[in-house]
Amino acid sequence: MISVDRRIAVFENMPVRKAVCKQLIPSIASQMIALIYSLADTYFVGKLNDPNQTAAIAVAASSFVMLTAISNLFGVGGASLIAQSLGKKDTEQAKQLSNASFHGGLISSILFSAVFYFLAAPILRLCGASDAILPYALGYAKWIIVFGGTATILSTLLGNLVRAEGSALIASIGISLGGIINIILDPIFILPQGFGLGAVGAGIATAISNLLSTFYFVGYIILKRNTTIIRLEPSRLRFDIHRLKAIIAIGLPSAIQYALTVVAIAAQSKFVSKYDAQAVAGLGIVKKLDQLPLYFSIGVANGLLPLLAYNYAAKNYDRQKQAFKLGCFISFGMSLICLIFYEIFAPELIGLFIKDSLTQKYGSAFLRCMVTAMPMMSVCYPMIIQFQAMGRVRASLICSILRKGILDIPLLFIMDALIPLYGCMLVQPIVDTTSLIVAILFSIRINKELQSGKEGLAIQNAFSNTSS
Repeated sequence: MISVDRRIAVFENMPVRKAVCKQLIPSIASQMIALIYSLADTYFVGKLNDPNQTAAIAVAASSFVMLTAISNLFGVGGASLIAQSLGKKDTEQAKQLSNASFHGGLISSILFSAVFYFLAAPILRLCGASDAILPYALGYAKWIIVFGGTATILSTLLGNLVRAEGSALIASIGISLGGIINIILDPIFILPQGFGLGAVGAGIATAISNLLSTFYFVGYIILKRNTTIIRLEPSRLRFDIHRLKAIIAIGLPSAIQYALTVVAIAAQSKFVSKYDAQAVAGLGIVKKLDQLPLYFSIGVANGLLPLLAYNYAAKNYDRQKQAFKLGCFISFGMSLICLIFYEIFAPELIGLFIKDSLTQKYGSAFLRCMVTAMPMMSVCYPMIIQFQAMGRVRASLICSILRKGILDIPLLFIMDALIPLYGCMLVQPIVDTTSLIVAILFSIRINKELQSGKEGLAIQNAFSNTSS
């Protein structure tokens, strides 16, 4: 099986710097394209100069994040265990885990889309949709979640699984393909010069692009079925279903972090919606701009995951540590560049998306507050993903819910009372700093365990529920 052996060479034989670059560059590139197509929705809808439609994209975005939560539940959990299996030279285990991951994501995506269909209006109202915004938000959400939700989840999930066997470039092409198609379709469906569908058109473009991305991955897996360890066999699910427990345990922190992000974004939008539509629209644009360092850090983390998991399972701890440090350095460096650039050019950046002067005023102030979280966030993501790669569920779970969940809501009340409206934008810097401090403490403790010879425990625990 030449292909698997050749692909995993990047994990165990290639020089660390080269291996990290080979994993990270495609992963970061695909995240950047995903970011561009995410920005494209807001950019082209913003060209309509209708704050209600721009706000609709922001309101629906929090529900869209739930799709990422589901894909990470099975994608990150599956990818970590697949890479660990390959590190332990257990190819058959990796095949079974990939099959269970895929079908877990497929079934969950269908259920989520069905539930959202019946509860769309109350969910969007909870996320901050006013009477003026709701019709646009419903039209946009219908396409990206109800019709396109399954494709969105599966394209991301399959990208994670393919990357776990050492095919980072193939994963990058699949994710990037969907983004490029979305960018091409957006102006066609949104602007008056095309179909003129506004926010609804943005949803249609996103649904189509993610569907084509999913087709790409499925086609690749079918064509390479004799060499890839990824399996999509419904008939085997009854044999692999017990592996879902281990997959979910590892992927749960990432899923919870994204799920709680929905709550945090919705709560923040709800607080801001007390003021006016321009403030909500400004926040929506800031959330898009804020995604550049975020997506970059996620790209670093996703690229590192199989490399870290493989070497941890293979007990090559020095290589694991070197790869992790280099990944953190790259992520942190990018965050500092973004911090400086955003602080200096905030008004100009908001102006790229909308010409409404009040929206620009709100957005500029919001952006300058929120970007101060970037350096902490840029290190938090790789640290949490390393915990997951090592099977350290408790550490990754605690850090994840600290980033999004436990502190956000109480701080929103406190900060909004202290500094009306603008205080809400300072919540994220506070929670990211707290999460980073806790992650560092966990990391110190885990390093001590490794040095004392307890390193095998996490590996055994991670696999205790996956054996046949």
